[in-house]
Amino acid sequence: MHLATSLGYLLKVASSTLRQAMEVELRPLGMTVTHYSCLELLAQRPGLSNSELARGTFVTRQSMNVLLKALERDGYVVRATEAPVGKALPTQLTPKGRRSLAIASAAVRSVEAKMLAAMTSEEKSVAFTTLTRMIRSLGADVPGY
Repeated sequence: MHLATSLGYLLKVASSTLRQAMEVELRPLGMTVTHYSCLELLAQRPGLSNSELARGTFVTRQSMNVLLKALERDGYVVRATEAPVGKALPTQLTPKGRRSLAIASAAVRSVEAKMLAAMTSEEKSVAFTTLTRMIRSLGADVPGY
């Protein structure tokens, strides 16, 4: 397979380029993409456990645990001291976490707008539908859908 004609390779390049652009915008805010993604997930689904956050941000449970400890220490999140069920400690955003997320979300939206600026509405719709089908064809769910 030639890389120039590999859609999978092109998707990986697009993903890496998007992540790099997001990191550039988030770095001055003291965040990484994983940090931002964790806060975004918690805003949309309060009470997620360490394991659920790790899956949603594509990192290991161990990496998420380290991140959550730092976020808790820095006042972005609070975690229950006791698990209501099982061993999972639900996590919630603090007001500081919500304020930081609002600023970071604006930065991330600006990156996405830049990425999509040369596309028509129809092209954006086709791209969305195509990527969704690709994900589902490989047996995965599209988060939020």
